[in-house]
Amino acid sequence: MSDTPEPSGPQAPQEPSLDEQIAAYQREFRDLDPQVEKVVSALGRLNRRMNVAYGRQVADLGISNAEWEVLKTLVLSGAPYRLGPGELAKRLGLTPAAMTHRIDRMAGEGLVTRDRDENNRVRVIVELTDEGRQKWLEAMRMATDFEEKLLQDLSPEERGSLGEMLIRLLRRVELTQPDAGGRLTDLD
Repeated sequence: MSDTPEPSGPQAPQEPSLDEQIAAYQREFRDLDPQVEKVVSALGRLNRRMNVAYGRQVADLGISNAEWEVLKTLVLSGAPYRLGPGELAKRLGLTPAAMTHRIDRMAGEGLVTRDRDENNRVRVIVELTDEGRQKWLEAMRMATDFEEKLLQDLSPEERGSLGEMLIRLLRRVELTQPDAGGRLTDLD
C-alpha cells in the first residue's frame, strides 16, 4: 500500500517535460536548435500558466480577463479614466462590435459608465466608475503578491537581467511583427 494520496477527481493529462518535448521535436525536425526551443517553449508555458493564474484572480473578483483589460486600459489613459469606444477598441486590438459588447456588459455590472460627450453629442465616452477602479486596485494587489512569489528565487540582479533580456526579445518581436499587439480574432 502506497503512502501517496490518491488524486481526487479527474486530472488533466500530464504535459511532457520541456526536455521530452524538445527531444520529440528533434526526432521530427532535425534542424531544431534545442537551446532556442527551450527558451521559446519555456516562455510559452510560463505565459499560459500566468494567464491562467491571473484569470483565476480576476474571476475571484467577479470580472473576466476581457473586463480586466478594459479597466487596465482606462487606468493607463490617466485621470479622469475616460476614452471613446473606438479608442478603447483600437488600444485593445478589438473590433468595434466586440468592444460594444464588452462595454455593454461592463456598464451593466457598474464597472464603467457610457455617456454622450457634453461637447459633442454624437461622441460616446466610456468612463471608469469607482467600483471599476476598486476592482482594478484589488486585481493589482493580487497580481503583485503572485508576481513577488513567482520571482522570489531570483536576486535583484537576476530580476534586472531577466527583465532586460525579455525586453530585448519583446523589441525583436515588435520590430518584426509590428501588428502583433492586437488580436487575430476577438476573445469574447
